[in-house]
Amino acid sequence: MCTSHESGHQPAQEAPQAGAGRRGFLRATALIGASAAVALPATTAAQAAPADVPADDAARRPDPDSRRFTLAVMPDTQYLFDGPSIDKAPVEASLRYLLEHGREENIVFLSHLGDLTQNGAKEECAAIGEAFRLLDRQGVGYSVLAGNHDVRSTTDDQRGSTPYLDVFGPGRFQGRPTFGGASPDGYNTFHLFRAAGRAWMVLALDWRLSAKGFAWARDVMARHPRTPVILTTFDGDDSLSSYGQRLWDQLVEDHDQIFLTLNGHYWPAGRTTRKNAAGHDVHLHLTNYQNRYFGGAAMIRLYRFDLDRNTIDVETVSPWILGRAAQGINELERREIELSGDADRFSVEIDFEERFSGFAPVPARPARPASRMLVPGTLAYWRFEEPANGTVRDLSGHGNDLGLVTVGGGELGWSPDHHPDQPGHGSLEFQGYKSPLKGAYLRTVDGAPLNSAIFRNGYTIEAFYRLPAGWDPSHHAWSGLVSRTGTGGAAGKTADDPDEPLATLSLSNDREPQWAMRPLNQEGIATNWGHETPLETWWHLAVVNDGDHTTLYVEGCPVVRNPKAPAIGITSVGLPWLLGGYEYGGRIDQILHGRLGDVRIVERALPVTSFMNH
Repeated sequence: MCTSHESGHQPAQEAPQAGAGRRGFLRATALIGASAAVALPATTAAQAAPADVPADDAARRPDPDSRRFTLAVMPDTQYLFDGPSIDKAPVEASLRYLLEHGREENIVFLSHLGDLTQNGAKEECAAIGEAFRLLDRQGVGYSVLAGNHDVRSTTDDQRGSTPYLDVFGPGRFQGRPTFGGASPDGYNTFHLFRAAGRAWMVLALDWRLSAKGFAWARDVMARHPRTPVILTTFDGDDSLSSYGQRLWDQLVEDHDQIFLTLNGHYWPAGRTTRKNAAGHDVHLHLTNYQNRYFGGAAMIRLYRFDLDRNTIDVETVSPWILGRAAQGINELERREIELSGDADRFSVEIDFEERFSGFAPVPARPARPASRMLVPGTLAYWRFEEPANGTVRDLSGHGNDLGLVTVGGGELGWSPDHHPDQPGHGSLEFQGYKSPLKGAYLRTVDGAPLNSAIFRNGYTIEAFYRLPAGWDPSHHAWSGLVSRTGTGGAAGKTADDPDEPLATLSLSNDREPQWAMRPLNQEGIATNWGHETPLETWWHLAVVNDGDHTTLYVEGCPVVRNPKAPAIGITSVGLPWLLGGYEYGGRIDQILHGRLGDVRIVERALPVTSFMNH
């Protein structure tokens, strides 16, 4: 059920059943040296470890919450298990690699794509079954499936007993935490592993599904309706083989849970994308290297999922050759250490949240009561869950209310749009324009306690903002999110530019957040700089001063350009604060063009865990 690249494919020979680093990947010496930690799922820590893996490593597990994890894939190994020509070493080297590098790679599961053997003979199945005992003894989660060389190629999953089923039947996997179950015939299985804080399914299907097999697979997904599915099977080519098309029509197209299929049998390797009935992408990958030197040398693929980057990075490598590199390898082996073709080493971009939204939507975070945001030391808290009609109340109860100021006939809009982690569900829509100056902004009322606060013992200032696609630096740069009016000159601090305001959290022409202010202990301006923040994205900013030093945070992460010099308090001349406005020389000079969400000012340093987006 997959495709190859445009040059076409060569189908594998069918045979009757016999007898009736991009991330430092090339680490050859590491494969020879001491084993690293095992991280794959295991049944019990008490299970005996193989002699070549430290026993205490059996207790190690992958990190089920890390948003970076790896799925390992092994395609056709049939030429390594062919009658009198049996060589377990390449397969065992690949399995040892998974054990040795499981923890650093956070390898959560291994899927074999079928054609484990050439003839499906008892001796061949027994030999590769013995190789897989390396994983069995560690309780590692993996799946296998029957290819056309493992069973009689003219049969489907109702074929009955075979040497393959004797070795790799459901009994082999019983008791594994990743084993979900098998079809009654034993040839189809499903497996569940945890990664990135959720369950994922591998649906391992036989070389040829019967009507009963299709019904079983549909039932499995129906019983796990919110689980993303990786389908592994054993047939496909460029345009989908006739059986591949049948799989698409009867199983994949109408089951949005299936987002990735991994398939063997045909070569050369290839990949493509198809739209399912829900309009979502399904990534179809064909993987088979039996036509290469040493029957593919039990090459493995590592599918490195990164849910923060919304990317799967894929690499193909032969651990067996890597492990021999230090001892010297031949000319053909040197070509096979790692494959770098477009179908062998690539990245797949998937917005996982959007892709899974049809069957497992992420629930929106509910609004939180304003009272929960009033942490000790809160001086002002403003949220915008309705339009600003003249006055915005300070929810802290300290009287730091805001009044509306319009310039050039400008208006202040409102939107229900908000940062996904914002306590209040709403934002003000500022429509500032530089020349001629136009827009509307908010200012604290005269006599507000905040106007004279100097924050000698520290402070935290937080704000949520979002800039629209039409944001233009020539008209919208250097607008203030939160700023204090009054100039350095008015405060008697004339170093640097005396016309700059006493404090401003602004956005530069490159959309970099900047906190520029005059501390009590300095004549000049102290500045913290963030990085460029993309348009049409909500951002949370926090400026935190611990009474001595100031740190700027973007989305709870400290930026690089935070000054080392002591900065105590914020100079004041008793004038108002502005939201969405920026003064220069004591006059309004720029107005925000974008949306502003909740704003909070606290007279002490808050830890990241107390920010409003937590």
